Amino acid sequence: MVSQSTIILLLIPLIAVFLLGIESAFAQESTGQYIAHRIEVWALFYRLMVVAFVIGAVVMGSIAYVVWRFRESHPKNRGDITTTRTGGTHR
Repeated sequence: MVSQSTIILLLIPLIAVFLLGIESAFAQESTGQYIAHRIEVWALFYRLMVVAFVIGAVVMGSIAYVVWRFRESHPKNRGDITTTRTGGTHR
């Protein structure tokens, strides 16, 4: 069964889109203002896409750094490999 928080998270965007649609249906504007709003929406979309790509680049850079820094062949991670009765362990 779907949890209550999942239902709420799915309903919030739907309600927001519905309310935005009602506003545009009742607010009759001239063509010039419609075009200006369309341009503003696309400008906001592109700004958010730039933010998303920057955040993605930072996350990927962090992952690449962690993978490179803590790889097995790194000199600081090469510790002695000793064998015990249960097999080899990496320290």
